[in-house]
Amino acid sequence: MLQNIEAVPDSGEFPQAVDVVVIGAGIVGTAAAYELARKGVRVALFEKGLVGAEQSSRNWGWCRQQNRDHRELPLAMYSLRRWGELGAETGEELGFRRSGIVYATTRQSEIDTWQAWGAKARDFGFNSEILTPSRARELTPGSTTQWLGGVWSHDDGHADPFRASPALARAAQKLGALVHQNCAVRGLDIEAGRISGVWTERGLVRASTVVCAGGTWASLFCRRHGLTLPLAHVNGTAMLTSDAAPGVISTPLYTPTFALRPTIDGAYALSVSGRGRLEITPQLFRHARQFWPGFRNRLPNLKIRIGKSFFRGPEANTHWQMDGESPFERQRILDPAPDHAMVDEALRAIKKEYPAMAALQVVRAWGGLIDSTPDLIPVISPAGPQGLLIAAGFSAHGFGIGPGAGRLVADLVCGDTPIVDPAPFRHARLVDGTELGKPGMI
Repeated sequence: MLQNIEAVPDSGEFPQAVDVVVIGAGIVGTAAAYELARKGVRVALFEKGLVGAEQSSRNWGWCRQQNRDHRELPLAMYSLRRWGELGAETGEELGFRRSGIVYATTRQSEIDTWQAWGAKARDFGFNSEILTPSRARELTPGSTTQWLGGVWSHDDGHADPFRASPALARAAQKLGALVHQNCAVRGLDIEAGRISGVWTERGLVRASTVVCAGGTWASLFCRRHGLTLPLAHVNGTAMLTSDAAPGVISTPLYTPTFALRPTIDGAYALSVSGRGRLEITPQLFRHARQFWPGFRNRLPNLKIRIGKSFFRGPEANTHWQMDGESPFERQRILDPAPDHAMVDEALRAIKKEYPAMAALQVVRAWGGLIDSTPDLIPVISPAGPQGLLIAAGFSAHGFGIGPGAGRLVADLVCGDTPIVDPAPFRHARLVDGTELGKPGMI
């Protein structure tokens, strides 16, 4: 388990009834709870483990609009605005810095793709700069590669995954939301096709609306109630370095061999670009037909294996009763092991690229599961029994668009005019035979 996550105190009162229950205290769940509380809704946020302890603290920390699928771009643009507002609004430190993000490459194919994306993104009011070789070198001082070019998104930024979800949870508490950790929601209480509450490990809590923001666990939770939510999971590896070379790189940087984010205390969060591990599981078999087109193109960058996740965890076959222990209690915090070969590869790559970082060391490495939909677009949508709303399947984009997703959830729950068109995020597209098409930029 990661040791740097900020703590959130549990609320003293355990509710018997609220207006809305939010399941899962990652970035989307905490943002949803905060935005609902801002609207005056009585909300309770339940987390089976600790706030932000799974994927929301294990990601790169990028907050970007650049290279988003155009269906998702309006939500990403709104989210960047919210990232810039939330610190002052909540009085909490989320670690957000509008630093810009640099992509540098030696591949003409990547430059062509970024250029085509940028031309279309201008229709949404977003502008970025395609980099010449000299401009790419200017934005990566100290690097050794003769870059062919790149792209610079000057309005993008980064935040601190160890701070952001806890900060939003505390902000929600200040507005009256209740937060309870180490309290799994085992399932829904449904009467005549409508949500009437949730069964937690501490008993029944009445509510007419439930938001399932359970990340990698959302598909398993939905399946318990006969609701199909196609998700597949890729295990990514990231690491935190020492602060041996502070300030050498001042903005998040993507290259073909590594990606990084400078932390606000002088270290770097580092990963190998575009790589991961795919484990064969019953859930993957169940949805293989939908996911195969996307995975086929990524096979060179994926390690495939069968492991313990076949029998235990969010993708295993299992069943439980509301009055007995659930899988969510048996695995409070999903803490997959990092791929140490990728750790070594990333460290070698950055030292080769930046000689000034020769003394850099890895302080900590971790794994994290990325919950993906077949088209790499999240579900933010009512589904199943009346009163249930799903916010899951963020496909490695959840941290950056978390604030916007939380606001969209709150708008949909309250029947307010949504901040963006919610149609691209409807659940039905994944189960009604809709032609999903090829995923856009990610």
